[in-house]
Amino acid sequence: MTTDEEAEAFLMQDLSGLDFSQFKRVPFEFEKKEAQVNMRVPQSLLDSVKDKAKARGIPYTRYIRMLMEQDIAAK
Repeated sequence: MTTDEEAEAFLMQDLSGLDFSQFKRVPFEFEKKEAQVNMRVPQSLLDSVKDKAKARGIPYTRYIRMLMEQDIAAK
């Protein structure tokens, strides 16, 4: 869904027979972003990160933040 109208129309229908196994988990970002990171990396590394992010369907900056959050949460 790309608009609020599409989401509202979806929720207005009878969802009792819907197979929820087709949905995938999506994290929501509520925390305000107050800090900025600027770093230099090899072009090949950035290209690889962009490719991975594109395969997941997310912007590469969000992908980098997700990797950082996962690493911190794993410790």
